Amino acid sequence: MDQMSLYFQATLTRVWAPKGQTPVVKVSPQRDNVHFYGVLDLTRGRELALTALEQTAAVTADFLRLIVMLFPARHLLLLLDRAPWHFGPPIQQVLAENPHLELLYYPPACPDLNPQEHVWQQARQAISHNHSYRSFQSLIDDFETFLNETPFDIIFLEKYAPSILCHV
Repeated sequence: MDQMSLYFQATLTRVWAPKGQTPVVKVSPQRDNVHFYGVLDLTRGRELALTALEQTAAVTADFLRLIVMLFPARHLLLLLDRAPWHFGPPIQQVLAENPHLELLYYPPACPDLNPQEHVWQQARQAISHNHSYRSFQSLIDDFETFLNETPFDIIFLEKYAPSILCHV
């Protein structure tokens, strides 16, 4: 599970272009942004992503409750980074209410271990990098649709926990 911020300003990345034809990406001066909360099911490669106006422990707790509600009969282990909004009384309350939910925190400064970071990267590459949108809502809608409708190849379990795959 992780969060990211999407800005209306175009994000630029390297791109190939014919010699002498410089690519042009229109950049909006607006600094509008929205946050996405996302969780990746490592057994199926399916993503659940929602927008949020802020990243706080209370909003994170609400997202955790949604995950528990969507998977009521499953023991859930969520892998998280050490963002400040992943800690605090609202998170502890959700854990107390849901004994089948466990949180495991990554070591500091290890974003490459987080499969959700790779999902964000793929979505940015497909939707927001080097792309111009006339409206911020169109960008948000396309980004959210990509996240929730794209199956993601997951090698995390194969790489880090091969014995788990035998029991899924």
